[in-house]
Amino acid sequence: MKLLFVVTEDWYFVSHRLPLAVAAQAAGFNVAVATREGRQAGVIRNAGIRLIPFALSRRGGNPLREVMALWRLYRLEKPDLVHHVALKPVMFGALAAWLARVPAQVNAVAGLGWLFTSSSGAVRLARPVLRWMLARLLNRPHSLTIVQNPEDRALLERSGVPTESLRLIRGAGVDVQVFRPVMPPPEPVCIVLASRMLWDKGVGEFVEAARRLTEAGVNARFVLVGDPDPANPASVPESSLRGWHGQHGVEWWGRREDMPAVLQAAHIACLPSYREGLPKSLLEAVACGLPIVTTDAPGCREVVQDGVNGLLVPVRDAEALAAALKKLIDDAELRRCMGEQSRLRAETEFGLETIIDQTLKLYREIAP
Repeated sequence: MKLLFVVTEDWYFVSHRLPLAVAAQAAGFNVAVATREGRQAGVIRNAGIRLIPFALSRRGGNPLREVMALWRLYRLEKPDLVHHVALKPVMFGALAAWLARVPAQVNAVAGLGWLFTSSSGAVRLARPVLRWMLARLLNRPHSLTIVQNPEDRALLERSGVPTESLRLIRGAGVDVQVFRPVMPPPEPVCIVLASRMLWDKGVGEFVEAARRLTEAGVNARFVLVGDPDPANPASVPESSLRGWHGQHGVEWWGRREDMPAVLQAAHIACLPSYREGLPKSLLEAVACGLPIVTTDAPGCREVVQDGVNGLLVPVRDAEALAAALKKLIDDAELRRCMGEQSRLRAETEFGLETIIDQTLKLYREIAP
């Protein structure tokens, strides 16, 4: 049975779906991925997964041209099952799969993204129409939709997607053998925010919290790990990141491939995001036994039980974020206790094998 993944970027496929693809191939599927061929293409091919170079823009582009390109891809490849990952591949791919009469499709809504968090007037006006369109595209025979948190499931249900077509699978999972706790590093306390450098990941609030704390005399390191994403409307300019580096305890490390080592060098993980599906960076952090400071927002609150393995703060609130960080910076024993609870949650709820098993079961359910 031929399984085709459609993902915009090869690096995202490697970080979020490659272990699933390898497991599906081991389970008897003939697996390929259509994605932009970039710096991770060799990793995909070395894992034994066929890569089909396919460019689907994440910002702008011609919708009709891209839908038709997907339609031609499906007519050529003739997959039995196509797995679209993230909002744009889901919207365009679901339409193309219907037009090409692909027998079955799985649509992974990995968070509803800037479309549902942006305060732009144009986006706010378009949002009801886009929600209606998304619901119509997902309400097709032989189609299942994966959501990563209950809020996204409820939003799609209210938009008109049938409950029986929705499946809750909590994130991409984390390899708890690779991401594991070590002895805490020497102080000063190091707080890591690992993500793409986007405003809606709370990068601005993190930097403002660092300013407030260092001006109040707190000695800590505030580390940003990740690159800007110019294809995303919310991307932080590189000039801003360079300007912050070295000011008020802020450090910008850029993109890192050695995330286990990065997290093992930290005392606290932070992600003040406005909305998520279920953030992989936080799953990796809990597997490393770190206490978490994140927002009381969809996706983020799925990882953190407030007061148990971390602290939740309101969205877009730098003052509350600073207060929560200071509470953990000042209390090593609290960090230790919360970190132990994080590791327990990773082992029992977010392990990679669990997520892969759930997804393979879904494939067998929908496959023709």
